[in-house]
Amino acid sequence: MSTPAQRMVAEQLRPHGVTDERVLEAMASVPREEFLAPRMRRHAYEDRALAIECGQTISQPLVVALMAQAAAPQPDDIALEVGTGSGYAAAVLSRLCRKVVTIEREPALAEHASETLGRLGFNNIQVAVGDGSQGWPPEAPYNVILVAAAARGVPPALVEQLADGGRMVIPVAIGPDQPQDLRVYVRRGAEVGYRSMFPVLFVPLRTG
Repeated sequence: MSTPAQRMVAEQLRPHGVTDERVLEAMASVPREEFLAPRMRRHAYEDRALAIECGQTISQPLVVALMAQAAAPQPDDIALEVGTGSGYAAAVLSRLCRKVVTIEREPALAEHASETLGRLGFNNIQVAVGDGSQGWPPEAPYNVILVAAAARGVPPALVEQLADGGRMVIPVAIGPDQPQDLRVYVRRGAEVGYRSMFPVLFVPLRTG
């Protein structure tokens, strides 16, 4: 008998462009309901963003999966996530990489996410409190950087902390009253280029 997460993979992810089997397996293995307040758990496998504490959201499963797929994480990679939120996306990413560092500026969210991840046995994730736009230099460079908030421009510190051959997936705010552009940046030596994926709507990346 399939689990709710497995049904989500079959019904929401496979039909909408998620083809990487490692990503699909990771999404099927992480219980999204555990990252939500009890009153929200009945909505856990709906394909939409859901409210969590501190005015933040847990991204819709399809967006989490497509961002992970675009970053092409490898088993030996070290990944940085900006915007821990509930910890759900970090949990998915941890199934795909050797280590994940996730930064959250709200101490209460970081503490709750750390407790949830620890309780569920995710032991290759480091939760840090700080300004995500500055990255996390102690563990740099990163093979993968996922940013779960929209920036007006790509923060220079994140570009600096991207390893050669590294991939960064980030929503970029184009202008007022316009959808954000989800982009994949790739470093090749000193050059960093990007390709656009699709329009998204994320909370703004707070800096300072």
